[in-house]
Amino acid sequence: MDSLEKQALQVAKEIVVKFIEVGRISPANFAEHFSEIYCEILTTVSGGGVCDPDAAETKKKGV
Repeated sequence: MDSLEKQALQVAKEIVVKFIEVGRISPANFAEHFSEIYCEILTTVSGGGVCDPDAAETKKKGV
């Protein structure tokens, strides 16, 4: 995992935590939202590359 991916992961985590705090996302449905948010952030900061949410889910689990 390169630096850009680590930074995108950290930002995605912070955004999801904020959404949980304000009640927009519940801890029960965290997994279905996290990979989408992560991919959107990674796509934006990497200059428009395509991110596969399934691949992001695999990276998040460390598989």
